[in-house]
Amino acid sequence: MDLKELFGENKICLSLEIFPPKRSQGGIDAIYQTLDGLKEVRPAFISCTYGAGGNLADNSTCDICSIIKDKYHIPPIAHLTCLNNSKADIDLILSRLKSAGVNNILALRGDRRPDVEPRHDFSYACELISYIKEKEPGFFISAACYPEGHPESDDLEQDIDHLKHKVDCGAEHLISQLFFNNDDFYAFRDKCAAKGINVPIEAGIMPVTSKSGILRMVSMCGASIPSRLAKLLNRFEDNPKALADACIAYAINQIIDLIANDVDGIHLYTMNKPDVAARIFSAVDAMR
Repeated sequence: MDLKELFGENKICLSLEIFPPKRSQGGIDAIYQTLDGLKEVRPAFISCTYGAGGNLADNSTCDICSIIKDKYHIPPIAHLTCLNNSKADIDLILSRLKSAGVNNILALRGDRRPDVEPRHDFSYACELISYIKEKEPGFFISAACYPEGHPESDDLEQDIDHLKHKVDCGAEHLISQLFFNNDDFYAFRDKCAAKGINVPIEAGIMPVTSKSGILRMVSMCGASIPSRLAKLLNRFEDNPKALADACIAYAINQIIDLIANDVDGIHLYTMNKPDVAARIFSAVDAMR
């Protein structure tokens, strides 16, 4: 399915992200339990992160996307990072995806790893997007965006200029990094429109259910914690169940407000927890 079909007037796209399970968690076979739970929430599509830290020998992302498409009949998006891949590596991955009938890619730079020397064929996601569009124009390309700015950008204006370049290179759909203050997203969306970015922008929502988890995520992506959420974390940090319930409720309220303000879509970072995704999507199901 061409993902363009999922976005239109009066339609809210609700989608999910999963990641390949580690071998210690059962490997790829463990994904069936996750997907069995997630299929019940009827997502518009499911994205799968690039497995094993970007290890080319790991086919799990492609394999899981094939399972999502063929067994569960849900459109998949395969994450693809480029910083630690050569052009030959990317060619091989594109061939694997094409053979599997996976036609949607989330094109990413990928994280810098101090223990891995970059391959130097690609430095930015925009270069990967241009390369895919030239090499295999049949792929639908999504890209990432950062409502509070990429951690490595000097400021948000510069980051949005870079985002516009990604769209000009061929990105047709954007998925935002997680955020916890909807006003940050609305301001970002307005700035994107002013720059002429007119592709669908899905809001990335992560229902983090532990204080350590949320602090770890914001340290990685640069998101801020608003005072209302900070109060919940401090109030319930010694009560794991209450904290999980409070954070899920916070995510639900975020989503309701986003839908009321005409968001193009919601992309839920599930952390492979179908029960959490089900609670959230059931709460907003009537709003699709």
